[in-house]
Amino acid sequence: MNWPILSESFRLQRLAPPTGKVDVVLDTDTYNEVDDQFAVCHAVLSPERINLLAIHAAPFHNGRSDGPADGMEKSYDEILRLLGHLKHPADGLVFKGSTAYLADVNTPQRNDAVDHLIELAMTDRQGPLYVATIGAITNVASALLVEPKLVEKIVVVWLGGHSLHWPNNREFNLRQDVPAAKVIFDSGVPLVHMPCGGCVDRLHTSNPELAACLGGTSAIANYLVDIVRDYNKSGRTVWSKVLWDIVTTAWLVNPNWVHTVLVSTPIVTADVTWSFDATRPLMRYARNLDRDAILTDVFDKLKKA
Repeated sequence: MNWPILSESFRLQRLAPPTGKVDVVLDTDTYNEVDDQFAVCHAVLSPERINLLAIHAAPFHNGRSDGPADGMEKSYDEILRLLGHLKHPADGLVFKGSTAYLADVNTPQRNDAVDHLIELAMTDRQGPLYVATIGAITNVASALLVEPKLVEKIVVVWLGGHSLHWPNNREFNLRQDVPAAKVIFDSGVPLVHMPCGGCVDRLHTSNPELAACLGGTSAIANYLVDIVRDYNKSGRTVWSKVLWDIVTTAWLVNPNWVHTVLVSTPIVTADVTWSFDATRPLMRYARNLDRDAILTDVFDKLKKA
């Protein structure tokens, strides 16, 4: 694939932390766990900073689905359920995505979400379209393969993989679709990387904290408290859950809550590890975050929903 080459000045401009209100597409495997639900709600409930143009359902395959297609369908249904609790219109906002992962780095998955992302990205606007991606990155990689000019139009904010010092990258979002991850890291698309192990794993909460902060405050808050409580199958009294996915919406709402630096884009190897080449394009990389500030904003908005 011959990707467009961005000038360094243009790339740095696109990688600057957002200011003011920005156009956003959220790409989510919403039913995979119970954290995507918080991110969807945070995006909807943050209109002061997020102009949410679309929510795209992403594939996933684990114990909560029979395969990628079933995972995407369940995620689509969960998005509609969340919007119902929020009393937020879904028409023209929610689109079904890929039913399979990429077979290789050259062959996209065509679907409604991919076509809609291309349509939105190619529309003239001031500044980029931010694509907050919190699952396997199949839909976004497919859109780039179909229309490489998206490299010039979007900024991808992806929760996927682990920190650059981690011994492996066998994190759920990345390992589900390694070819899609390779497309993202090799395309030169402006990328904000939110690594799971070594950074975003600090975003823990617990059932007692959720009950104390959110219980009885709103319909959507009650729904989220219930699904996290029911997600704990361990039977342990002391148990916590990382709300991974809210890091992407949090950075869009207030970049100061996530400490990021500019580094060279790494290479995803065949062994699903990182390899490094200092001559590769820069990306913005998260190294730390303010857990309390992020959860305070999310909880306050859910209570008032």
